[in-house]
Amino acid sequence: MRIFCLLLAAATAFAQPPNRMTPGLQPFISVGDAVVALDHVRVIDGTGAAPAEDQTIVIDHGKIAAVGRGIAVPQGARRMDLSGHTVIPGLVGMHEHLFYPSGEGIPMYTTQAYSFPRLYLASGVTTARTGGSMEPYSDLTVKRMIDEKRMPGPNFYITGPYLEGPGTPIIQSHLLSGPEDARKTVEYWASVGATSFKAYMHITRAELGAAVETAHKLGLTVTGHLCSVTFREAAALGIDNLEHGLNADTEFDPNKKPDECPQGNRGAFGKLDLKSAPVQETIRDLVQHHVAITSTLAVFDAGAPHRPPLDQRLLDVLTPQGAVTYMAARARATDAANSAALDSLKKEEQFEYEFVKAGGFLMAGVDPTGNGGAMAGFGDLRNLELLVEADFTPVEAIQIATLNGAKFLKADARVGSIAPGKQADLVVIQGNPAAKISDVRNVRIVFKEGVGYDPEKLIKSVDHTVGLH
Repeated sequence: MRIFCLLLAAATAFAQPPNRMTPGLQPFISVGDAVVALDHVRVIDGTGAAPAEDQTIVIDHGKIAAVGRGIAVPQGARRMDLSGHTVIPGLVGMHEHLFYPSGEGIPMYTTQAYSFPRLYLASGVTTARTGGSMEPYSDLTVKRMIDEKRMPGPNFYITGPYLEGPGTPIIQSHLLSGPEDARKTVEYWASVGATSFKAYMHITRAELGAAVETAHKLGLTVTGHLCSVTFREAAALGIDNLEHGLNADTEFDPNKKPDECPQGNRGAFGKLDLKSAPVQETIRDLVQHHVAITSTLAVFDAGAPHRPPLDQRLLDVLTPQGAVTYMAARARATDAANSAALDSLKKEEQFEYEFVKAGGFLMAGVDPTGNGGAMAGFGDLRNLELLVEADFTPVEAIQIATLNGAKFLKADARVGSIAPGKQADLVVIQGNPAAKISDVRNVRIVFKEGVGYDPEKLIKSVDHTVGLH
């Protein structure tokens, strides 16, 4: 009886209110008026245009009604003096996940259906494509609950389960048995709501070709974090998008064999001369085939010594064990043996700059995996800093993280930039990221469909939960 009572007490202590997962939106809303005027703001509109100073943005029932200086504001509108603030479009994250590494080198990932949607929204990610799924049914359900306004989060585009073959260490993966299995997998998950697919490291060329052909017949897209298939092979097969940049391309590895992911320590990338003819030919080939690249600099940054800048908010959202695990991983990254990680990050930054200047189409996403330093939402903002570190201007970095993703999703008529008639997905930032890109961390209000959310309330609501749920 005593044991039963102890168990009951423990269960009661850890029980959560039944509406904590789906509390609706009201607890997090700071601006709920139907008509709002954001006065005296700096506008970086996402198109690559220069910042416009001292502007007014009028939001009317979820839409941007007007943008400009000295414009008429409807009578009865809530007017907000936001002098000293900048407004950018809601971020369009193109490599997001709803899972997080379980830690200690175990190849399993726990679904963060509760914490991650809130963290993305709190950081200004109003549209997000999952870049592969461990639990696609969970991801689809989260999307539905957000669409039904039962919980806060971005507008999600769901990618199906990884298209992966034998050799992966991830035990949650379905292993494709051949091209027909790849076709059937794409057809099934498209039928239940997936809008894109991600090929993974041990897929064969035949399987990838079958997946791409099937997805394209359905009007859907395929991206890839590849290894067994090279970038140029994938481009020839019609892939739409590649993740992580040249760091993931194995065509320059001397140990590469057809349809096999090279084993052991792959050091070829660190030795590459990005100005060499072979690399430049790969860049031209990707551009000619209209293959987009998703920049995920934040996940590489997290493996480099003393990076990213330690953010107390990141430690606060982790479970106590998660925080300990991350800090241990961060300490390991400072070892001399890992000093090459910073060189690889710098080389990847250089590749992405070269790719865009050659006419390539670049998007951005956080990929919250790795050692835990690339956190949902926080890492999306860190990407903007790293793109500027890569020699893009702040305005260019913001365009990469907003309008470019919207264009790829064919959603740019609705989101991705600031213009009359578009959905009022806006991020209000204290400061001027055009002059100091680190100001992007100072998110004060996130508007999604014209509703303003309080970032601090969203973040505080998930304290000590990342790694658990």
